[in-house]
Amino acid sequence: MHRCIPCLGPSDERPRSRVSHLLLAFSVTVFGGLLASLPAPAQAQMLPITGAARNFPEAAVRGTLVVTGQGMAEVNGKALRMAPGMRLFNAENALVMLHTVIGQKLTVNYLIEQSTGLLLTAWVLSSAEAAQERKSNTVR
Repeated sequence: MHRCIPCLGPSDERPRSRVSHLLLAFSVTVFGGLLASLPAPAQAQMLPITGAARNFPEAAVRGTLVVTGQGMAEVNGKALRMAPGMRLFNAENALVMLHTVIGQKLTVNYLIEQSTGLLLTAWVLSSAEAAQERKSNTVR
């Protein structure tokens, strides 16, 4: 089965070629302008750096975190287990792989899961966020 539009001859154009060219020019003009006005995907997901403040949960408290090993950490000098789904966010609110910060002393706001007493979430603070007042809690 042959589905190509047959040529009328060596010097003749295909009958629909002018219409095809007009449609192509129109679609590039219209849709190209629309696509150019959309933000880039990576840009749309980034937090603006100028004055963007993170909102921490009310239950989050200030402390010093040291990841000591697989599933273990020290919070304010006391050993504490981390929850299996423990998330650590950096100052730009991106996830940090826990193995990359083993042994580093980090100033954080953190949440302890109430039912299990495990460390659930921690946010590494920027110097501006660390300067703000926040309640501190000793780990039980």
